[in-house]
Amino acid sequence: MASKSPQERLQAELNELKKVQRDLQNATESRQTLDAQLNENKLVKEELDLVKDNTKVYKLIGPALVQQPLVEARQNVSKRIEYISAELKRKEEQVKDLQKKQDGCQESMAKLKQEFDQLPPQPAANA
Repeated sequence: MASKSPQERLQAELNELKKVQRDLQNATESRQTLDAQLNENKLVKEELDLVKDNTKVYKLIGPALVQQPLVEARQNVSKRIEYISAELKRKEEQVKDLQKKQDGCQESMAKLKQEFDQLPPQPAANA
């Protein structure tokens, strides 16, 4: 089987780079969403830590506010913070990996472009 021409390899690498960039953008957006959720939950935890033990706490479930024990509310928020923190760490690793992959694609494309530029010009096809 004949190897691909430099132009075909360059196009394939360009397609791979576009895919990696799309994945990187999605992962970055997801990380930003998780970061916002973490900050929001930290604020809720701070507020719950300020209230007295006999304070009534309500949780929004659908359109209704339902009373919830303060201890349970604090536990739920702490568990959410732990979960979101773990997801955030995982997303950050994914972003780092995708950035490395993007850098590799860009280096590969630069080498292929040099290879492509060194080829003799192709004669134009007669119409």
